[in-house]
Amino acid sequence: MADTCGQVLLGSGLTVLSHPLMYIKVLVQVGHEPLPPTLGRNLFGRQVYQLPGLFAYAKHIIKIDGKSGLFNGLAPRLVAGTIGTVVHSKVLQVMSSSQKKEEGSLPHVINETTKEMIARSCATIVTHPFHVITLRCMVQFIGREAKYSGVFDSIITVYREEGILGFFAGLIPRLVGDVLSLWICNLLAHLINTYAIDDSMSHTGEIKNCSQAVTGFFASMLTYPFVLVSNLMAVNNCGLAGGLPPYAAVYPTWLDCWSHLSREVSNMHAHADSHLDIVLRILYYCCAFSPYPIAQGFRECLTIPAFLISFFLSFSFFLRAI
Repeated sequence: MADTCGQVLLGSGLTVLSHPLMYIKVLVQVGHEPLPPTLGRNLFGRQVYQLPGLFAYAKHIIKIDGKSGLFNGLAPRLVAGTIGTVVHSKVLQVMSSSQKKEEGSLPHVINETTKEMIARSCATIVTHPFHVITLRCMVQFIGREAKYSGVFDSIITVYREEGILGFFAGLIPRLVGDVLSLWICNLLAHLINTYAIDDSMSHTGEIKNCSQAVTGFFASMLTYPFVLVSNLMAVNNCGLAGGLPPYAAVYPTWLDCWSHLSREVSNMHAHADSHLDIVLRILYYCCAFSPYPIAQGFRECLTIPAFLISFFLSFSFFLRAI
């Protein structure tokens, strides 16, 4: 119980600190970029138009809604985080009595990953209604609506207009993305730790922890399209300007949304002038829709080291801006 309370408190603190970043990421995901691009140069010295970075976007929100405006949707997100932590912990406790395998072996990794998958999936399903409300509270910024003003009022609004299914808009792609990301991360980390890292090496524990972090980053990048589709479907055709044209088309199912985004990427390739242009546009797209919102201001960062440096620099600038 004490461990769960500690996890809730830590998670809540991190949620509060990271909320402005998620807020800006969601607004960009649905196509809201109110600030005009500026002319700059990419890593190859070529002149390109670049959209403003994170702290410029944050200043824009503060100018309109004040500093408190950066925390729109925080209340339902905190509720989701608290309930999710408790559910995740309880499910793991229930399954902890199962037979234990030799630690570090492939059966042990599969067993632990399966438990984690079930626990995460249960937590995701239970908290998804609050996730939907969180996203809609954020997207209201675009049309200056006040439709979703509180947790309980928002629950009533969703149920009245869309019924029970409205609380689970975008759930399937979110679940698929979470499951794939978890399995890719854990299996890839197991392969690296087993075949690429020698136990006789110094600092083996730190190296294995690092490999887990790197594979987690890689898995999140691979499965990010599911996150994007899930967020778009959560606000699609819900009566808010951010979920309707011109910001987004109306999609009957999440597969239609996926197909539409895939066609946009294909069109981007078709209009490229050269193979180099194709590579640059793909990398631009990856940075623009990175799972880490800081990348919005650094779309010309074409390597992971440069991206990580940009992340920490942007976060420091963001704190100064506030």
